[in-house]
Amino acid sequence: MRIRGGGNDFEGLSYTSQVPFLLLDMINLRAIEVDPVAGTATVQSGATAGELYYAIARKSKTLGFTGPTFSSVGIAGFVGYGGYGALRRKYGLACDNIMDARVMDVNGTIIDRNSMGEDLFWAIRGGGPSSFGVVLSWKIKLVSVPEIVTIFTIKRTLEQNATDIVHKWQTVGPNLPDDVEIRIKAYPAKKGTNIPSPETALTSQSSSDPKSDTTIVVEFVGSYLGKVDKLVLLMQERFPELNLVKEDCSEVSYIQSVLAFSLYSPQQPPEVLLQRSRFKIPTKVKSAHVRQPISKDGLHGIWDMLLKLENATNIVFTSFGGKLNEFSESSTPYPHRPGILYMVYIRVLTSGDSDKAFSWIRSLYSYLAPYVASPRTAYAGYSDLDLGVNNQSGVTNYTQASIWGKIYFKNNFDRLVQIKSKVDPTNFFRHEQSIPPL
Repeated sequence: MRIRGGGNDFEGLSYTSQVPFLLLDMINLRAIEVDPVAGTATVQSGATAGELYYAIARKSKTLGFTGPTFSSVGIAGFVGYGGYGALRRKYGLACDNIMDARVMDVNGTIIDRNSMGEDLFWAIRGGGPSSFGVVLSWKIKLVSVPEIVTIFTIKRTLEQNATDIVHKWQTVGPNLPDDVEIRIKAYPAKKGTNIPSPETALTSQSSSDPKSDTTIVVEFVGSYLGKVDKLVLLMQERFPELNLVKEDCSEVSYIQSVLAFSLYSPQQPPEVLLQRSRFKIPTKVKSAHVRQPISKDGLHGIWDMLLKLENATNIVFTSFGGKLNEFSESSTPYPHRPGILYMVYIRVLTSGDSDKAFSWIRSLYSYLAPYVASPRTAYAGYSDLDLGVNNQSGVTNYTQASIWGKIYFKNNFDRLVQIKSKVDPTNFFRHEQSIPPL
Protein backbone atom coordinates (compact mmCIF):
# COMPACT_ATOMS: atom_id res chain seq x y z
CA MET A 1 0.00 0.00 0.00
CA ARG A 2 1.19 3.52 -0.83
CA ILE A 3 0.00 6.49 1.20
CA ARG A 4 -0.14 9.85 -0.59
CA GLY A 5 -0.65 13.01 1.43
CA GLY A 6 -0.57 16.61 0.31
CA GLY A 7 2.72 16.37 -1.61
CA ASN A 8 6.22 16.00 -0.11
CA ASP A 9 7.96 13.15 -1.92
CA PHE A 10 10.94 13.50 -4.26
CA GLU A 11 11.35 9.80 -5.07
CA GLY A 12 7.64 9.12 -5.64
CA LEU A 13 7.46 6.43 -2.96
CA SER A 14 3.98 7.59 -1.96
CA TYR A 15 2.39 6.96 -5.35
CA THR A 16 4.57 4.58 -7.40
CA SER A 17 5.89 1.05 -6.97
CA GLN A 18 7.74 -1.63 -8.92
CA VAL A 19 5.12 -4.20 -7.83
CA PRO A 20 1.27 -4.07 -7.86
CA PHE A 21 0.00 -1.80 -5.12
CA LEU A 22 -3.00 -0.04 -3.59
CA LEU A 23 -2.94 3.75 -3.36
CA LEU A 24 -4.47 5.31 -0.26
CA ASP A 25 -4.93 8.89 -1.47
CA MET A 26 -5.53 11.47 1.28
CA ILE A 27 -5.96 14.44 -1.07
CA ASN A 28 -9.54 15.16 -0.01
CA LEU A 29 -8.84 14.79 3.72
CA ARG A 30 -7.72 18.41 4.01
CA ALA A 31 -9.85 20.22 6.61
CA ILE A 32 -8.10 22.79 8.81
CA GLU A 33 -9.37 24.21 12.11
CA VAL A 34 -7.55 27.18 13.65
CA ASP A 35 -8.03 28.27 17.27
CA PRO A 36 -6.36 31.70 17.56
CA VAL A 37 -7.10 31.96 21.28
CA ALA A 38 -5.41 28.66 22.14
CA GLY A 39 -2.77 29.24 19.47
CA THR A 40 -3.32 25.84 17.86
CA ALA A 41 -4.52 24.33 14.60
CA THR A 42 -5.67 20.88 13.55
CA VAL A 43 -4.59 19.97 10.02
CA GLN A 44 -5.73 16.90 8.13
CA SER A 45 -3.10 14.97 6.22
CA GLY A 46 -4.12 15.93 2.68
CA ALA A 47 -3.62 19.67 3.28
CA THR A 48 -0.80 21.74 1.84
CA ALA A 49 1.26 24.37 3.60
CA GLY A 50 -0.44 27.05 1.51
CA GLU A 51 -3.86 25.95 2.72
CA LEU A 52 -2.63 26.03 6.31
CA TYR A 53 -0.99 29.46 5.99
CA TYR A 54 -4.16 30.82 4.41
CA ALA A 55 -6.38 29.39 7.19
CA ILE A 56 -4.15 30.89 9.89
CA ALA A 57 -4.07 34.30 8.19
CA ARG A 58 -7.87 34.43 8.09
CA LYS A 59 -7.91 34.17 11.89
CA SER A 60 -4.82 36.12 12.96
CA LYS A 61 -2.15 38.50 11.67
CA THR A 62 0.27 37.62 14.44
CA LEU A 63 0.27 33.82 14.37
CA GLY A 64 2.29 31.57 12.08
CA PHE A 65 3.65 28.06 11.78
CA THR A 66 7.12 26.61 11.40
CA GLY A 67 6.18 25.34 7.96
CA PRO A 68 7.99 25.14 4.61
CA THR A 69 8.91 28.09 2.42
CA PHE A 70 7.00 26.66 -0.58
CA SER A 71 3.22 26.68 -0.21
CA SER A 72 2.63 23.57 -2.36
CA VAL A 73 4.44 21.24 0.08
CA GLY A 74 2.18 18.72 1.83
CA ILE A 75 1.96 19.14 5.60
CA ALA A 76 1.73 15.44 6.52
CA GLY A 77 5.05 14.43 5.02
CA PHE A 78 6.72 17.72 5.89
CA VAL A 79 6.00 17.29 9.60
CA GLY A 80 6.57 13.54 9.44
CA TYR A 81 10.22 13.93 8.42
CA GLY A 82 11.03 16.88 10.69
CA GLY A 83 10.30 19.88 8.49
CA TYR A 84 12.30 23.12 8.38
CA GLY A 85 11.24 26.53 7.10
CA ALA A 86 11.82 30.25 7.46
CA LEU A 87 11.05 30.21 11.21
CA ARG A 88 13.42 27.33 12.00
CA ARG A 89 16.02 29.45 13.83
CA LYS A 90 13.39 31.14 16.00
CA TYR A 91 11.03 28.25 16.75
CA GLY A 92 12.71 25.04 15.63
CA LEU A 93 11.35 22.44 13.25
CA ALA A 94 7.76 21.58 12.44
CA CYS A 95 8.07 18.34 14.42
CA ASP A 96 9.08 20.37 17.49
CA ASN A 97 5.72 22.14 17.39
CA ILE A 98 3.35 19.16 17.24
CA MET A 99 1.02 18.70 20.18
CA ASP A 100 -1.01 15.66 19.11
CA ALA A 101 -1.88 13.44 16.15
CA ARG A 102 -4.65 11.12 15.01
CA VAL A 103 -3.27 7.95 13.43
CA MET A 104 -4.81 4.76 12.11
CA ASP A 105 -2.64 1.83 13.18
CA VAL A 106 -2.09 -1.54 11.54
CA ASN A 107 -5.21 -2.92 13.28
CA GLY A 108 -7.44 -0.19 11.85
CA THR A 109 -7.77 1.53 15.22
CA ILE A 110 -7.68 5.33 15.36
CA ILE A 111 -5.31 6.44 18.11
CA ASP A 112 -4.08 9.75 19.51
CA ARG A 113 -1.08 10.77 21.58
CA ASN A 114 -2.59 9.46 24.78
CA SER A 115 -3.56 6.06 23.38
CA MET A 116 -0.51 5.54 21.15
CA GLY A 117 2.01 6.37 23.87
CA GLU A 118 5.05 8.62 23.81
CA ASP A 119 7.29 6.18 21.91
CA LEU A 120 5.11 6.10 18.81
CA PHE A 121 4.36 9.82 19.12
CA TRP A 122 8.13 10.40 19.13
CA ALA A 123 8.64 8.17 16.08
CA ILE A 124 6.07 9.77 13.77
CA ARG A 125 7.44 13.29 14.37
CA GLY A 126 10.50 13.02 12.18
CA GLY A 127 10.90 9.28 11.58
CA GLY A 128 8.55 9.02 8.64
CA PRO A 129 4.98 8.21 9.78
CA SER A 130 4.25 6.00 6.76
CA SER A 131 6.43 3.33 8.40
CA PHE A 132 4.10 3.14 11.40
CA GLY A 133 0.54 3.90 10.32
CA VAL A 134 -1.65 6.39 8.50
CA VAL A 135 -1.61 9.92 9.90
CA LEU A 136 -5.10 11.41 9.68
CA SER A 137 -4.31 14.79 11.23
CA TRP A 138 -1.76 16.79 13.21
CA LYS A 139 -2.50 19.18 16.05
CA ILE A 140 0.10 21.91 15.76
CA LYS A 141 1.25 24.70 18.05
CA LEU A 142 1.13 28.08 16.32
CA VAL A 143 3.91 30.59 16.96
CA SER A 144 3.99 34.33 17.44
CA VAL A 145 5.03 36.56 14.53
CA PRO A 146 5.05 40.36 14.31
CA GLU A 147 2.57 42.22 12.13
CA ILE A 148 5.47 43.55 10.05
CA VAL A 149 8.41 41.42 8.91
CA THR A 150 11.26 42.30 6.57
CA ILE A 151 12.27 40.18 3.59
CA PHE A 152 15.15 40.57 1.17
CA THR A 153 16.89 38.94 -1.79
CA ILE A 154 20.37 40.06 -2.81
CA LYS A 155 21.99 38.65 -5.94
CA ARG A 156 25.73 38.53 -6.47
CA THR A 157 27.79 36.91 -9.22
CA LEU A 158 31.28 35.46 -9.03
CA GLU A 159 32.51 38.70 -10.56
CA GLN A 160 30.86 40.57 -7.68
CA ASN A 161 32.81 38.76 -4.99
CA ALA A 162 30.10 36.15 -4.32
CA THR A 163 32.58 33.48 -3.19
CA ASP A 164 34.04 35.66 -0.44
CA ILE A 165 30.57 36.59 0.79
CA VAL A 166 29.42 32.94 0.87
CA HIS A 167 32.60 31.98 2.72
CA LYS A 168 31.86 34.58 5.38
CA TRP A 169 28.15 33.62 5.56
CA GLN A 170 29.06 30.10 6.66
CA THR A 171 30.03 31.33 10.11
CA VAL A 172 27.87 34.47 10.32
CA GLY A 173 24.52 33.00 9.20
CA PRO A 174 24.21 30.32 11.91
CA ASN A 175 25.20 32.81 14.63
CA LEU A 176 22.91 35.73 13.84
CA PRO A 177 20.08 36.53 16.28
CA ASP A 178 17.23 34.01 16.07
CA ASP A 179 14.95 36.59 14.44
CA VAL A 180 17.12 36.56 11.29
CA GLU A 181 17.48 33.76 8.76
CA ILE A 182 19.47 33.74 5.52
CA ARG A 183 19.51 31.02 2.88
CA ILE A 184 21.76 30.86 -0.16
CA LYS A 185 20.72 29.71 -3.63
CA ALA A 186 23.42 29.28 -6.27
CA TYR A 187 22.88 28.47 -9.94
CA PRO A 188 24.43 29.12 -13.37
CA ALA A 189 23.30 32.00 -15.59
CA LYS A 190 24.52 33.83 -18.67
CA LYS A 191 26.50 36.99 -18.00
CA GLY A 192 24.98 40.32 -18.91
CA THR A 193 21.38 39.06 -19.12
CA ASN A 194 18.38 39.24 -16.85
CA ILE A 195 19.22 36.73 -14.17
CA PRO A 196 16.50 34.08 -13.86
CA SER A 197 15.39 32.55 -10.61
CA PRO A 198 16.63 28.98 -10.03
CA GLU A 199 13.08 27.70 -10.49
CA THR A 200 12.83 29.39 -13.89
CA ALA A 201 16.26 28.15 -14.87
CA LEU A 202 15.31 24.57 -14.05
CA THR A 203 12.36 24.50 -16.42
CA SER A 204 14.68 24.05 -19.39
CA GLN A 205 17.94 22.21 -19.79
CA SER A 206 20.87 23.46 -21.81
CA SER A 207 22.49 20.89 -24.09
CA SER A 208 25.52 23.06 -24.84
CA ASP A 209 28.91 22.81 -23.20
CA PRO A 210 29.75 25.37 -20.51
CA LYS A 211 30.69 28.70 -22.10
CA SER A 212 32.95 31.45 -20.86
CA ASP A 213 29.95 33.81 -20.81
CA THR A 214 28.32 31.80 -18.03
CA THR A 215 28.72 32.66 -14.37
CA ILE A 216 27.32 31.57 -11.02
CA VAL A 217 24.60 33.68 -9.46
CA VAL A 218 24.32 33.53 -5.68
CA GLU A 219 21.07 34.69 -4.08
CA PHE A 220 21.09 35.63 -0.40
CA VAL A 221 17.44 35.18 0.58
CA GLY A 222 16.35 36.09 4.06
CA SER A 223 13.83 37.42 6.50
CA TYR A 224 13.75 39.29 9.78
CA LEU A 225 10.97 39.22 12.35
CA GLY A 226 10.96 42.98 12.67
CA LYS A 227 11.32 46.23 10.75
CA VAL A 228 13.90 47.11 8.16
CA ASP A 229 15.85 49.81 10.02
CA LYS A 230 16.88 47.44 12.80
CA LEU A 231 17.79 44.76 10.28
CA VAL A 232 20.05 47.10 8.28
CA LEU A 233 21.88 48.21 11.42
CA LEU A 234 22.28 44.60 12.55
CA MET A 235 23.66 43.47 9.20
CA GLN A 236 26.06 46.41 8.98
CA GLU A 237 27.47 45.31 12.31
CA ARG A 238 27.42 41.52 11.88
CA PHE A 239 27.65 40.94 8.11
CA PRO A 240 28.96 44.08 6.37
CA GLU A 241 30.33 41.97 3.49
CA LEU A 242 26.77 41.47 2.23
CA ASN A 243 26.28 45.26 1.96
CA LEU A 244 22.58 45.01 2.74
CA VAL A 245 20.84 48.38 2.34
CA LYS A 246 17.29 49.48 2.94
CA GLU A 247 16.50 49.44 -0.78
CA ASP A 248 17.18 45.66 -0.86
CA CYS A 249 14.40 45.03 1.65
CA SER A 250 10.63 45.05 1.81
CA GLU A 251 8.48 45.45 4.90
CA VAL A 252 5.48 43.16 4.56
CA SER A 253 2.95 41.32 6.65
CA TYR A 254 3.78 37.76 7.66
CA ILE A 255 1.38 36.28 5.11
CA GLN A 256 2.94 38.46 2.42
CA SER A 257 6.35 37.01 3.31
CA VAL A 258 4.84 33.55 2.83
CA LEU A 259 3.65 34.63 -0.63
CA ALA A 260 7.09 35.97 -1.53
CA PHE A 261 8.96 32.82 -0.48
CA SER A 262 6.45 30.76 -2.48
CA LEU A 263 7.46 32.81 -5.56
CA TYR A 264 4.26 34.85 -5.64
CA SER A 265 4.18 38.61 -5.51
CA PRO A 266 3.53 39.84 -1.94
CA GLN A 267 0.77 42.00 -3.44
CA GLN A 268 -1.19 39.01 -4.74
CA PRO A 269 -4.27 37.94 -2.78
CA PRO A 270 -3.57 35.21 -0.21
CA GLU A 271 -6.07 32.97 -2.00
CA VAL A 272 -3.34 32.04 -4.50
CA LEU A 273 -1.83 29.95 -1.71
CA LEU A 274 -4.70 27.53 -2.20
CA GLN A 275 -3.22 26.43 -5.54
CA ARG A 276 -2.11 22.89 -4.92
CA SER A 277 0.45 22.54 -7.71
CA ARG A 278 2.57 25.16 -9.43
CA PHE A 279 5.75 23.52 -10.66
CA LYS A 280 5.96 20.16 -12.38
CA ILE A 281 9.73 19.84 -12.60
CA PRO A 282 11.15 16.28 -12.53
CA THR A 283 14.23 16.42 -10.33
CA LYS A 284 16.71 14.32 -8.41
CA VAL A 285 17.83 15.72 -5.06
CA LYS A 286 20.52 15.01 -2.49
CA SER A 287 21.40 16.59 0.85
CA ALA A 288 24.20 16.85 3.38
CA HIS A 289 25.13 18.80 6.51
CA VAL A 290 28.14 21.04 7.14
CA ARG A 291 29.91 21.37 10.50
CA GLN A 292 33.04 23.24 9.42
CA PRO A 293 33.16 26.09 6.85
CA ILE A 294 33.99 24.99 3.32
CA SER A 295 37.19 26.61 2.07
CA LYS A 296 37.14 29.09 -0.78
CA ASP A 297 38.85 26.49 -2.98
CA GLY A 298 36.10 24.05 -2.03
CA LEU A 299 33.44 26.59 -2.99
CA HIS A 300 35.16 27.23 -6.32
CA GLY A 301 34.97 23.50 -6.97
CA ILE A 302 31.21 23.56 -6.34
CA TRP A 303 30.79 26.45 -8.77
CA ASP A 304 32.80 24.54 -11.39
CA MET A 305 30.51 21.54 -10.95
CA LEU A 306 27.41 23.72 -11.35
CA LEU A 307 28.77 25.17 -14.58
CA LYS A 308 29.21 21.73 -16.11
CA LEU A 309 25.47 21.24 -16.51
CA GLU A 310 24.43 24.90 -16.73
CA ASN A 311 20.66 25.53 -16.50
CA ALA A 312 19.75 22.14 -15.08
CA THR A 313 21.36 22.61 -11.67
CA ASN A 314 20.80 24.37 -8.38
CA ILE A 315 22.29 24.21 -4.88
CA VAL A 316 20.87 25.68 -1.66
CA PHE A 317 22.60 26.32 1.68
CA THR A 318 20.20 26.73 4.63
CA SER A 319 21.61 28.21 7.83
CA PHE A 320 20.96 26.40 11.09
CA GLY A 321 21.80 27.47 14.63
CA GLY A 322 19.46 29.42 16.88
CA LYS A 323 16.68 27.31 18.38
CA LEU A 324 17.93 24.20 16.57
CA ASN A 325 20.98 24.14 18.85
CA GLU A 326 18.75 23.87 21.92
CA PHE A 327 17.48 20.39 21.04
CA SER A 328 19.44 17.20 21.56
CA GLU A 329 19.94 14.79 18.65
CA SER A 330 17.51 12.35 20.27
CA SER A 331 14.71 14.81 21.11
CA THR A 332 12.96 13.72 17.91
CA PRO A 333 14.04 11.23 15.20
CA TYR A 334 15.45 14.20 13.22
CA PRO A 335 19.01 14.35 14.65
CA HIS A 336 20.77 17.10 12.65
CA ARG A 337 20.80 19.88 15.21
CA PRO A 338 23.66 20.96 17.54
CA GLY A 339 26.85 21.91 15.74
CA ILE A 340 25.37 21.99 12.24
CA LEU A 341 26.25 25.25 10.46
CA TYR A 342 23.96 24.65 7.50
CA MET A 343 22.30 22.06 5.30
CA VAL A 344 23.22 21.53 1.65
CA TYR A 345 20.47 20.72 -0.85
CA ILE A 346 21.36 19.80 -4.45
CA ARG A 347 18.90 19.27 -7.26
CA VAL A 348 19.13 18.56 -10.95
CA LEU A 349 16.56 18.47 -13.73
CA THR A 350 16.07 14.88 -14.89
CA SER A 351 14.06 15.46 -18.06
CA GLY A 352 16.12 15.34 -21.23
CA ASP A 353 19.40 13.49 -20.75
CA SER A 354 18.55 11.87 -17.42
CA ASP A 355 21.66 9.65 -17.40
CA LYS A 356 23.83 12.74 -17.62
CA ALA A 357 21.80 14.41 -14.88
CA PHE A 358 22.08 11.46 -12.48
CA SER A 359 25.80 11.15 -13.18
CA TRP A 360 26.31 14.84 -12.49
CA ILE A 361 24.50 14.95 -9.15
CA ARG A 362 26.27 11.82 -7.95
CA SER A 363 29.59 13.38 -8.91
CA LEU A 364 28.83 16.55 -6.95
CA TYR A 365 27.68 14.47 -3.98
CA SER A 366 31.03 12.64 -4.07
CA TYR A 367 32.93 15.90 -4.46
CA LEU A 368 31.35 17.25 -1.26
CA ALA A 369 32.58 14.32 0.87
CA PRO A 370 35.65 16.09 2.34
CA TYR A 371 33.65 19.20 3.17
CA VAL A 372 30.51 17.87 4.86
CA ALA A 373 29.80 16.01 8.09
CA SER A 374 31.48 12.62 8.44
CA PRO A 375 30.01 10.03 8.64
CA ARG A 376 27.74 11.31 5.88
CA THR A 377 24.27 12.46 6.90
CA ALA A 378 21.18 13.42 4.91
CA TYR A 379 17.68 14.76 5.47
CA ALA A 380 15.09 11.97 5.26
CA GLY A 381 12.56 14.45 3.87
CA TYR A 382 14.73 14.58 0.74
CA SER A 383 14.54 10.85 0.10
CA ASP A 384 17.48 9.52 -1.89
CA LEU A 385 17.28 5.90 -3.07
CA ASP A 386 20.97 5.98 -3.98
CA LEU A 387 21.62 5.53 -0.25
CA GLY A 388 19.99 2.09 -0.24
CA VAL A 389 16.59 0.40 -0.35
CA ASN A 390 14.61 -2.36 1.31
CA ASN A 391 13.76 -5.55 -0.53
CA GLN A 392 10.72 -5.05 -2.79
CA SER A 393 9.11 -8.25 -1.52
CA GLY A 394 8.84 -6.76 1.95
CA VAL A 395 11.61 -8.88 3.43
CA THR A 396 13.84 -6.45 5.29
CA ASN A 397 17.25 -6.79 6.76
CA TYR A 398 18.29 -4.59 9.67
CA THR A 399 21.94 -4.50 8.63
CA GLN A 400 21.10 -3.47 5.09
CA ALA A 401 18.48 -0.91 6.16
CA SER A 402 20.78 0.62 8.76
CA ILE A 403 23.10 1.81 5.97
CA TRP A 404 20.60 4.40 4.76
CA GLY A 405 18.74 4.56 8.08
CA LYS A 406 21.71 5.86 10.05
CA ILE A 407 22.51 8.41 7.36
CA TYR A 408 19.03 9.86 7.87
CA PHE A 409 18.50 9.26 11.59
CA LYS A 410 21.96 8.50 13.08
CA ASN A 411 21.58 6.62 16.39
CA ASN A 412 17.84 7.31 16.45
CA PHE A 413 17.45 4.64 13.78
CA ASP A 414 17.77 1.86 16.36
CA ARG A 415 14.98 3.31 18.49
CA LEU A 416 12.79 3.67 15.39
CA VAL A 417 13.38 -0.02 14.61
CA GLN A 418 12.41 -1.02 18.15
CA ILE A 419 9.18 1.01 17.96
CA LYS A 420 8.37 -0.39 14.52
CA SER A 421 8.84 -3.92 15.87
CA LYS A 422 6.22 -3.26 18.55
CA VAL A 423 3.54 -1.43 16.55
CA ASP A 424 3.88 -3.16 13.14
CA PRO A 425 5.80 -6.43 13.61
CA THR A 426 4.54 -7.92 10.32
CA ASN A 427 5.82 -4.90 8.37
CA PHE A 428 2.45 -4.08 6.80
CA PHE A 429 3.43 -0.43 6.32
CA ARG A 430 6.46 -0.60 4.06
CA HIS A 431 8.21 0.95 1.09
CA GLU A 432 11.75 1.15 -0.25
CA GLN A 433 12.98 3.24 2.67
CA SER A 434 10.52 2.44 5.44
CA ILE A 435 11.74 1.57 8.93
CA PRO A 436 12.07 -2.24 9.20
CA PRO A 437 11.05 -4.34 12.19
CA LEU A 438 13.64 -6.61 13.77
